[in-house]
Amino acid sequence: MLNIADTLHHWCREARPFALATVVDVTGSAPLPVGTSVAVDEDGNAVGSISGGCVEGAVYELCRQVLCDLGAPQRAWFGYSDDDAFAVGLTCGGQLDVLVQRIDPVTRPLLGAALAEVAGGRPAAVAQVVDGPDGLIGATLGVLGDSWIADGSLAAGPTGMAVADRATAQLRVGRTAVVSLGGDADTCPERLSVLVHVAATRPRMLIFGAVDFATALSQAGRFLGYRVTVCDARPVFATAARFPHADEVVVDWPHRYMERTEVDGRTAVCVLTHDSKFDIPLLRQALDLPVGYVGAMGSRRTHDERLRLLREAGVAQDRLARLRSPIGLDLGARTPEETAISITAEIIAHTNQGTGLPLTLGTGPIHRPGDQAVDERRALDARN
Repeated sequence: MLNIADTLHHWCREARPFALATVVDVTGSAPLPVGTSVAVDEDGNAVGSISGGCVEGAVYELCRQVLCDLGAPQRAWFGYSDDDAFAVGLTCGGQLDVLVQRIDPVTRPLLGAALAEVAGGRPAAVAQVVDGPDGLIGATLGVLGDSWIADGSLAAGPTGMAVADRATAQLRVGRTAVVSLGGDADTCPERLSVLVHVAATRPRMLIFGAVDFATALSQAGRFLGYRVTVCDARPVFATAARFPHADEVVVDWPHRYMERTEVDGRTAVCVLTHDSKFDIPLLRQALDLPVGYVGAMGSRRTHDERLRLLREAGVAQDRLARLRSPIGLDLGARTPEETAISITAEIIAHTNQGTGLPLTLGTGPIHRPGDQAVDERRALDARN
């Protein structure tokens, strides 16, 4: 529903009832992900999309029906139809499971409160029960700051607390997802599937080293929605003019900045300094923090020497296994811009695992040992 948060917030402020159709499951290929919504108000105004157009008409009619009937939430399934593919089927071959429910902002103010947080740029999560006992289908719960609120069916008892805990966990990792819980008499007696819509603050990308690669990487990171910081101890190079796409440019020793800055499980740390006096103190700290990604530029020779110095500095093997070095996927990149794409591709692949652990168990990344061209390109080995 967060794809149409601005409009829904406006409708809630006007106390305007509406039907909300939300994708709660996707099988195979589909245009839009779980959590995407369409909404229709009592005047027939529609906002949003759940399929790129191929099932919108059928969803619109179902929303109108739910609004008029004032009934319970309804589930609808849309898949590929050989007989009538362009009418209500997904021509891409996938399947969508859609939950449609009526929302009255007057009797159910929770959604309006959560959307107000989102509109104000504050993190929030809305948990929506999409499968379970009939009385709980469509029930919602909001996590706002350090507290949570719920509508009547989730407001009291262990079920609401269990849903709030899972919603809080999803908010912490910044990811919309369907979660399953329940079956435990002490914590949540009902078995539920809950779609947690998450509006999180922008994840951070910390780039250390004011080099040409950092210029390209800061632009790519900003495009992908990261809050980008470039840090370098050399004031002549660390300037806002050189990094117009960065949210902030910091002049400080990297390890000193790392000591005082705020990070979380979505933070990507990209070390491009290629200088052991900067790299080693910084990596000692970064590898011990609960960040989502740590990568360092350098040739394989530089990487081996870096590992030796980190071991001598007391960094344990399990921490070294988190280091992605040489940084970036092997995409054949040569220019700073191409290398930035290889780095962001690795960050996406790594963080989408959802574990905070390396993609492979070794200390190296997924590059093949002995790939001299990759080593020389990424690390600028001629500088060694």
